[in-house]
Amino acid sequence: MTNDGFVSVAALTPRLRVADVAFNVDSCVAVTADAAEQGAQVVVLPECCVTAYTCNDLFFQTALVEAAEQGLSDFVARTAELPVIAVVGLPLAVNGNLYNVGAVTCGGRVLGVVPKRHIPTYNEFYEGRYFEPGRLAPVRIGVAGQSDVPFGMGLVFCDEDEPSLRIGVEVCEDLWVPEPPSIGLAQAGATVVCNLSASNALVGKASYRRQLVNGQSARLVCAYAYASSGWGESTQDVVFSGNDFVCEDGRILAEAAPFSGGPDRNAGAMAEVDLAFIDEERRRMSTYVTAPSPEAAGYQMVPFSLPIRESRLTRQVDPRPFVPSDPLTRAERCEDILTIQAWGLAKRLQHTGSRTAVVGVSGGLDSTLALLVTARAFDLVGLAREGILAVTMPGFGTTDRTHGNATAMSRALGCRLREVPIGAAVRQHFADIGHDEAVHDVTYENSQARERTQVLMDLANQAGGLVIGTGDLSELALGWATYNGDHMSMYAVNSGVPKTLVRHLVRHVADESRASGDAALADVLLDVLDTPVSPELLPAEEDGTIAQRTEDLVGPYELHDFFLYQVLRCGFEPRKVYRLALRAFVEQPAEAGEQAAYDPVVVLHWLQTFYRRFFAQQFKRSCLPDGPKVGSVAVSPRGDLRMPSDASARLWLAQAEALRP
Repeated sequence: MTNDGFVSVAALTPRLRVADVAFNVDSCVAVTADAAEQGAQVVVLPECCVTAYTCNDLFFQTALVEAAEQGLSDFVARTAELPVIAVVGLPLAVNGNLYNVGAVTCGGRVLGVVPKRHIPTYNEFYEGRYFEPGRLAPVRIGVAGQSDVPFGMGLVFCDEDEPSLRIGVEVCEDLWVPEPPSIGLAQAGATVVCNLSASNALVGKASYRRQLVNGQSARLVCAYAYASSGWGESTQDVVFSGNDFVCEDGRILAEAAPFSGGPDRNAGAMAEVDLAFIDEERRRMSTYVTAPSPEAAGYQMVPFSLPIRESRLTRQVDPRPFVPSDPLTRAERCEDILTIQAWGLAKRLQHTGSRTAVVGVSGGLDSTLALLVTARAFDLVGLAREGILAVTMPGFGTTDRTHGNATAMSRALGCRLREVPIGAAVRQHFADIGHDEAVHDVTYENSQARERTQVLMDLANQAGGLVIGTGDLSELALGWATYNGDHMSMYAVNSGVPKTLVRHLVRHVADESRASGDAALADVLLDVLDTPVSPELLPAEEDGTIAQRTEDLVGPYELHDFFLYQVLRCGFEPRKVYRLALRAFVEQPAEAGEQAAYDPVVVLHWLQTFYRRFFAQQFKRSCLPDGPKVGSVAVSPRGDLRMPSDASARLWLAQAEALRP
């Protein structure tokens, strides 16, 4: 039915007329058909939408109740050919009692009927005057011309062809109580909770409702579709705004704002929810325990099957998942991360009694961030910044620009600066091991990296201090670090920060420095940001510019950080990671009238590179120095990534290779 776990869900608010069942069924059929044409596979309609919610004492009229059940029959028949499962609200008489229910329909059948459990009879609500509360245990009833239809709250509707699509239903007030039925539904395995609502509009209520719906999706690690009544309900005493939501694990994917519908238009929210992610997230959380099956949890499984449809992905995919797009949120995030890093280092300084920290500064992004964090840590524990020894170690590829920035930044921060050229020592090492300096191979490069680490370690020993690591999360994921070279330190402050976020952290400090009047520091940080990322291990160009650009060799960091997030945070397979990358870097720019950042072939090439390097370089991550985790993705062997150093990448590379056109 779906691919990669994506299911398109629509929460709709049709225009209604109070007690006009024929009109309302026409309206419900029309919005359902329109949503299906747009790709919806699950459709949720409002509470009592067959009759309208505000019928009040008309619910005592047998004519209306019988017409409602006939209206359900008409809806089922007229949507039989639509490739959707729909949940429609109506009053339903069962064994002499009247219930406020959600009827689940698919393929010309009523699959089951879920009654409302919590019946509000307070303030403007009088439901206890008409409706009986539902019960958990399902019974069998006849409804809409069918016999033996399950009726009860304890129903989970499971797609036989898409195992991740498991639907539970609750009705309006059920969400607003201390223990909503959706808790049990999620524990029974439901991944999508559908709420049929008639929540009226009050000043301030929309914001609370928004938090409530989205918060429930986060608490239950589920997709939550909430459809509310709108235009056409009686305004005798209250008004209904048609506020609809589709949420996924604490994120609002789509929303119909209050009063977005009206006399000439329906309202609705539609988005693809990622149910494979929901299942993966639940498996990852050891405290999220579901029953082996709905039956084991005391619920009944109701099977259904939707026609197979290849759905086009339309949801927005963030090309930079580690970097908030909103400037204010990004600034807050940067401040939080810098504080976490500084607190981590401050504790280590205090525990070891160290009054000196040694930082190798190259004039590049990572060492710049490490030096900024070290300065914050020293301020935090009341140590003078003169205790920070910033060491620049020019080698064969060092340029005047990076050397000048390293020097200027160290002075602007008030650190002690020391220069230790490594050329002579590395040449002596080449002579010792018999390496030709003209051969610019991995030995040529790594000898410089290891010499620099030796210098830093020995200076730290002299001063009784700590070597502060500079390598970032992206480099660790790709293994872009020299083993026992820049790979090693005494505390790695950047080990939880991806490269795309390092840039924004440095810019944040530059902006703060400018605002506080420290123009010297701001200017040098901005020039660091404008410098190409490079290890500077190969000789510079004839004009003195950097010859070795990291992203030309290992690939664009924005792609690798995107892959890193989807692989480690979400557990997605190569096919899905590739599909999401195309959405983020190719399709979305095209839809916005912009030039695509990458060709699909290029994206696939770097995806294969990511998997090759990620698996091959695990041995470096297995012996990382201590360092603070700052986000939801980390590769410490003591925390988030317990991965064998000799695991095979064959399965992942084979799937990636199969994606080649």
